[in-house]
Amino acid sequence: MLVYQDLLSGDELLSDSFPYKEIENGMLWEVEGKWVVKGAVDVDIGANPSAEGGGEDEGVDDSAIKVVDIVDTFRLQEQPPFDKKQFVTFIKRYIKLLTPKLDEGKQELFKKHIEGATKFLLPKLKDLQFFVGEGMHDDASVVLAYYKDGAVDPTFLYFAYGLKEIKC
Repeated sequence: MLVYQDLLSGDELLSDSFPYKEIENGMLWEVEGKWVVKGAVDVDIGANPSAEGGGEDEGVDDSAIKVVDIVDTFRLQEQPPFDKKQFVTFIKRYIKLLTPKLDEGKQELFKKHIEGATKFLLPKLKDLQFFVGEGMHDDASVVLAYYKDGAVDPTFLYFAYGLKEIKC
């Protein structure tokens, strides 16, 4: 199994259990999330509660909740949204922090393509949700989520160069 850690914070953000598609010259990974029900399991044992004097509410479990699988699995923490100015400031700081951690070849590609990825994201800002890893580090990578037209489940965007592959 492969786990992808944030290169800046060390938080686990993704694993190979969630397939990704590279977009924007490999700068971003697009991952499909799913809403899932987490909690107690309803087991039908074949009994007829009404014939046995069971109540109307029997079988209803308030402990079951709907969560997004990626957010729940990696304990991502939602952050307040960025406006355009805040996002550009974040990207500039992110470039400054991440570039020295990349090898020379990756540094050149990162610098060459990060502007295209930023231009891809800017028009989507109002529709994006922002997440960081469990540690909630200030200098961490941001995971972005949005709903494609008509989609029920969210799509997540990861900065590919900010992820470190770890074999488990």
